[in-house]
Amino acid sequence: MKIKVKNLGPLRQAEYELGDLTIICGRNNTGKTYVTYALYGFFDYWKSTYNFSVKNINKLIENGHISINLSEYRDKISDILKQACKKYQKFLDRIFAAREGTFDDTIFEFYVRPEEINFDDVEYKRTISLAKTEFLEIFKEKEHEVLKITLLTDATELDVSKEILRDLIGRAVKEVLMDKIIPDVFIASAERTGAAIFRKDLDFARNRLVEQIGEKKSKIDIFSLIQKVTESYALPVRDNVDFTRRLEDVAKKQSEIAKKYPHILEEFRDIIGGEYRIIRGELVFVPQKGKKVRLSMGESSSAVRSLLDIGFYLRHIAKPGDMLMIDEPELNLHPENQRRIARLIARLINIGIKVFITTHSDYIIKELNTLIMLNQPDKEIQQIREAEGYKEDELISSDKIKVYMTKTDMVLLDGHKRKTKILTLVKADIDPVLGIEAETFDKTIDDMNRIQDAIIFCGS
Repeated sequence: MKIKVKNLGPLRQAEYELGDLTIICGRNNTGKTYVTYALYGFFDYWKSTYNFSVKNINKLIENGHISINLSEYRDKISDILKQACKKYQKFLDRIFAAREGTFDDTIFEFYVRPEEINFDDVEYKRTISLAKTEFLEIFKEKEHEVLKITLLTDATELDVSKEILRDLIGRAVKEVLMDKIIPDVFIASAERTGAAIFRKDLDFARNRLVEQIGEKKSKIDIFSLIQKVTESYALPVRDNVDFTRRLEDVAKKQSEIAKKYPHILEEFRDIIGGEYRIIRGELVFVPQKGKKVRLSMGESSSAVRSLLDIGFYLRHIAKPGDMLMIDEPELNLHPENQRRIARLIARLINIGIKVFITTHSDYIIKELNTLIMLNQPDKEIQQIREAEGYKEDELISSDKIKVYMTKTDMVLLDGHKRKTKILTLVKADIDPVLGIEAETFDKTIDDMNRIQDAIIFCGS
């Protein structure tokens, strides 16, 4: 998967690929959050709004069944994605909660090659009901390229419109073809710490708004009012806040990670030094060294608050195939816990969860380097790994990682013969033995070491 953007925030032009782990590094105000939010917004738009166009609805109503050749959609995926991106671009103002017209010149392009799409092993079956009556079955067998659609009852008797049938079938085609490519995404925004503290206040504010609406005697546009309130923040922040508000409901479920990989949750519990609990409707943190102690989020450390939504995601929602996006995973964490978060990320990647992060943390990058360097068959390296307490499932292959640095670079823009100096994304080199070459951090650390050496040896 490849993404290209033009005129996105401070970034004039950029291109990047998604890996099992994708890292965006760089200085402040260089476009990292723009890249993250634009990608999250596209995935959300694709899952919730965009739909495939399907034909032969009249034939389905007449004959009661049709078959759709999925390979035809796979062959046209470039055109389908181009159309989806053009439609998505119109939503960017809302995604970023920006003034209308802010992103009129922005271009967002998402590329998937037909050969990347493999649905041979996909078995799909949906039976859809209306008014307690099953009226539509959509079915695909493994190792087959045909999606079979059957009306189980007369659509006209249930007053099912052609538009509804087209939408249901188009959504099924999209799921079979692209669910392996475009994942379910969970995001932890940089605003997550504040959301953890004020989650109840957010509920109160919402309830008070409802009360005020009820008190008004004159007619008001309720939907317009609610829209203005919710669109004050970028979509990832809104979704993050909404997730934090719903933790009591989220906690009723158990994730596939909790069922199959409980050791990952144990590792997370050690990082935060306890566990989150919902007790009689109240969210509390219970420290490991004081199990009788229950702390509210306001009483808990900033590290506990910054990892709250990630903890609930892992325990109650996460599944292989997802993508976890974290804006600054190092937020409020001691360097040792930054290293442990890097190891946790590697474990998630190795069980099939893709991870996308922005980071300023040299500790996270260097720990990922260590996990790459330790992933060697050499006996001496294995001895180091055992001596330092690294586990097999924490090691990571360099080919699973894509790292990009925001950087001012000389590039050849479309239609220009000469290179122009612009802010863009530059791919970092990753050596299978030596790890990631992160120039942004290396230069800063080299400068600090040079200055300290000059001070220490100035009298020599």
